[in-house]
Amino acid sequence: MSARLLFLAMILHSCPIRAIEVGPGDDLRSAISRLTPGDELLLLDGIYTLNSGFRVTATGTEAAPVVIRAKGPGVPVIVQTNRAHNVMEVIDSQYLEIRDLEITGGSHGIRLMNSSHITIEGCEIHDTGDVALSANAGGTYRDLRLVRNHIHHTNGTGEGMYLGCNHDECRVANSLIEGNYIHHTNGPDVVQGDGIELKEGSYGNVIRNNVIHDTRYPNILTYSTAGNGPPNIIEGNVMWGSEDNAMQSAADAIIRNNVILGAPVVFQAHQAGRPSNIEFVHNTVVNVGNAVNVRNVTGPVLIANNALYSRRGAAIKLISGNRNLVTLRGNVGQGGVSGGAGGYREGLGISADFVNGHFSGKPPIDLVPARGSSLLGAGDPEFAVAFDFDGTARRVPPDAGAYTRQTVPARGWQIRAGFKPVSGGGGEQTKATEDDGD
Repeated sequence: MSARLLFLAMILHSCPIRAIEVGPGDDLRSAISRLTPGDELLLLDGIYTLNSGFRVTATGTEAAPVVIRAKGPGVPVIVQTNRAHNVMEVIDSQYLEIRDLEITGGSHGIRLMNSSHITIEGCEIHDTGDVALSANAGGTYRDLRLVRNHIHHTNGTGEGMYLGCNHDECRVANSLIEGNYIHHTNGPDVVQGDGIELKEGSYGNVIRNNVIHDTRYPNILTYSTAGNGPPNIIEGNVMWGSEDNAMQSAADAIIRNNVILGAPVVFQAHQAGRPSNIEFVHNTVVNVGNAVNVRNVTGPVLIANNALYSRRGAAIKLISGNRNLVTLRGNVGQGGVSGGAGGYREGLGISADFVNGHFSGKPPIDLVPARGSSLLGAGDPEFAVAFDFDGTARRVPPDAGAYTRQTVPARGWQIRAGFKPVSGGGGEQTKATEDDGD
């Protein structure tokens, strides 16, 4: 046995896994308070009703996390009947995993407070009095994994995920927000209702392969990193039905391979951030109005290899700030460029350039390049990324937009309400492969 394997075996031997079962009639708070590293708390099917504050504090280790999950086959439902309290507050915790639970009622659904190395996976959070999932109290949240959660029908401020604090008062760092399905954060009493909001000072996060629709505020909103660390990566997401901008970012973001329908992408000042250090590459945006708006530019902004289609506006509108700092390369679309020149060419039209392109702003839609599309080979190889929206390897020269050309028989996920299957291509995005023809 290698030294590493021996070391891991010693750790596991010293922290044996205990499986503890609880049911709706048991004392859930007491069971959680006794968890130690390596323990699994298995919740039996049923409804766990709360009418007062419910705090979870648990500390595992990297090798032996604490796990709270459904035992199966049913889904435990945790209901907070008192709207003055959050359903679940995770406070002062490390290396804790919460999986496959249904959370409803209360104010916030799950609120993380002064905690890091937390996984929230496979949970359904819905019909909350406020935001569904938040991390907005307590310093720096590190290494969160918010994956494959179903979030819907919020109220109040109504965000699906509210991550970090205003003005860099707290922040989320080096975390993964992947494969979530977030929708209907636009109820009649919702006053904000972003799908995913990543606040000022948060850095090094990956927002990937999420499906977000029917939001009051942007489907995805990111601020600047405030110089705290590397930019945030936003890739492989699909979004529609925003009553505001579809995607909005202030600064410090790498945005690639997203499909954005029915509302614009906007880069503009927000709190301390001004558009700079932004790469917007290989996205497909379809909107009746402008596809991309750029304001208040103070640093480098790259807009390259995108498919940008507007029915009665501009494909790209450069509005204010130092527009000389905006680089346009390899973009194709409908509507032209306002406030700049170069790096863009007019396509053949939305119906000719895509398999099933239209301006309705919602699926069903198929934005794979059609045969003979003006998107084919139109991207600039200097800014090509290795994979497309579906995780398919790109060719050189690359096709413009979120998709590379389709092979026969047809492949790839058809955009629709629900979870997006996780495929390859979500990691390093550097090189495309040589084109071998159609």
